[in-house]
Amino acid sequence: MAQKGLLVVISSPSGGGKSTIIRKILSEGDPRYRYSISATTRAMRPNEQDGIDYWFVDESGFEEMIRKDELVEFERVHGHLYGTPVKPIEKWLQEGRIVFFDIDVMGAFAVQRRFPQQTLMIFIAPPDLETLKQRLVGRGTEASEAVRIRLQRVPMEMEMAKRFEFTVINRDLSRSVARVKKIIAGRLDERHDGVKK
Repeated sequence: MAQKGLLVVISSPSGGGKSTIIRKILSEGDPRYRYSISATTRAMRPNEQDGIDYWFVDESGFEEMIRKDELVEFERVHGHLYGTPVKPIEKWLQEGRIVFFDIDVMGAFAVQRRFPQQTLMIFIAPPDLETLKQRLVGRGTEASEAVRIRLQRVPMEMEMAKRFEFTVINRDLSRSVARVKKIIAGRLDERHDGVKK
C-alpha cells in the first residue's frame, strides 16, 4: 500500500532561515501543504498570533499536554518549552498531506523516531557564524543575552546536522526555497516509483 503523507522536518540554528523558507513555500498555496504549529511557553513576539505562529500556553498547560501524551516531541530550548501536538499530524498523514515542521534539531529526531517511514529531514545551514549572528541581531526580537544563548547552541546543532538527510546552505533565499522544493519533489518521486514497481 502507498504511504500516505510526508512530514518535512526543517531545522536550523536560530536565525538560519528555516521559518522564512517554510513561509515562502506555504505562501504558494499548494493545497497539499500543511504547517505543524508547535506549542510553546515563551512569550508571544510582536506580529505573532496564537494558533498561527505557535500555540502559546503556560507551563502548567504544557505539562498537562505532556502528561496526556499529546505531544510527538517536546524540549526546553533557551529556557522555554516547545512541543509538537500529535493529533493534527496523524490526521494529515492519513489525508496524504505534506506537513512542514519548523523545529530544533532534537525535536527533529524525535519526529523521525515516531514516524520513521514518513519523515524527510532537511537542515538549513547558515553560510557562516558571522552571518548567523548578524541575522539574529538584525531581527531585533531578542536582547543581547538571548542572542548569546542561541549562539552557544550552534556548534551542537551543526554537529547534529551531519545526521540529517539533506543540508541546504542558506546564502540566497530564493535558491534555498527552490532547493527545498526539489528535495521534496525527489522524495515524492521515489515513493511513486516504488509504488509502480
